[in-house]
Amino acid sequence: QVQLVESGGDSVQTGGSLRLSCATSGVTFSTSSMAWFRQAPGQEREWVGTIFSEGGGTHYADSVKGRFTISQDNTMNTLFLQMDNLKPEDTAMYICAAQLKVFWSGTFRPGISPGQKDRDFRYWGQGTQVTVSS
Repeated sequence: QVQLVESGGDSVQTGGSLRLSCATSGVTFSTSSMAWFRQAPGQEREWVGTIFSEGGGTHYADSVKGRFTISQDNTMNTLFLQMDNLKPEDTAMYICAAQLKVFWSGTFRPGISPGQKDRDFRYWGQGTQVTVSS
């Protein structure tokens, strides 16, 4: 049984930092692409970034590029999201996702390559809330 459990969400002020974790079980972690999405109330789920397996690299949405960093610890089967210079517009539920439904390799193309939409992933966590106040 696959489980993804996020933690680390909190309330911070503008400019602050948080580190989110996504502990996984039942996923072949080292060979699964992993992603972070976020969803604010009344809005669609938004892609934050993906760390691709098989040497596919790590890619981010433009809205977080340069401020957020995705990493993983294969010994702990845990995905991380380091968030720096947080802004009020980063306020959302942050959700991790695992395992692309289709095999993908090649050159990453923003908006086109798999791994940027929620329908691309097989497994989901419940989320952890991040609130950034001005």
